[in-house]
Amino acid sequence: MTATLTLVGRSIRLSRRNLDLVVMAIVLPVLMMALFVYVFGGALRHIESYVDYVVPGILVLCTGYGATSTAMSVADDMRKGVVDRFRSMPIGGFAVLTGHVTASVARNAVATFAVVLVALLMGFRPTGSPVAWVLAMGLLMLYVLALSWLAAGFGVIARTVESASLLGFFMLFLPYLSSAFVPVETMPAVLRVVSEHQPITPVIETVRALLVSEPVTSGRLAVAWSVGLLVVAFGWATWLFRRISSR
Repeated sequence: MTATLTLVGRSIRLSRRNLDLVVMAIVLPVLMMALFVYVFGGALRHIESYVDYVVPGILVLCTGYGATSTAMSVADDMRKGVVDRFRSMPIGGFAVLTGHVTASVARNAVATFAVVLVALLMGFRPTGSPVAWVLAMGLLMLYVLALSWLAAGFGVIARTVESASLLGFFMLFLPYLSSAFVPVETMPAVLRVVSEHQPITPVIETVRALLVSEPVTSGRLAVAWSVGLLVVAFGWATWLFRRISSR
């Protein structure tokens, strides 16, 4: 536990000192939200309040930026020999990855707060109860945790930091094939099938329903996707780390 807490502190300090990570995790999601609300929002007049609709999608989009940062940080440690130094100390491999994942969750928590604050200034008017807010944020953190462990696994196997950043392409592209920015029913039939059968859509729909006091219809599916992804990603990342770092 001492080693884990020490490495968590290390990862958080590295994140704080890295301007690129701060911009990617906090500033970029806010700019994306402003882009969709002010540039594209006027074209989507059939949605009563587009800012209320798009905020949950932007919150999930934040996780993609955070996952990219996690993959790059893990890859940087793996390629620079830092992990080899840790192996000479009484530090378990689990602690190394846990530090990066915890820092990712912390960055996403700050990004979520920033996005919600700016969204309120843009006209976001959630009507969910305090309990609904707690449930929505809990689901987001669960999804962030799962995605961060998946990113940690990609960081372990990436040959370079640049190749680890390719994960960001998929994490940023996938939300556009969900209900993050437009309703699923407006998509062509093929894209609608993809959107309805991926983990991001039920997570977004559940968060949106909780924040605007609508009936929650995808809650169990969202939790199932998030927990399933977390279990698989955690097992895969830790197995890869033990296998590669022991060479």
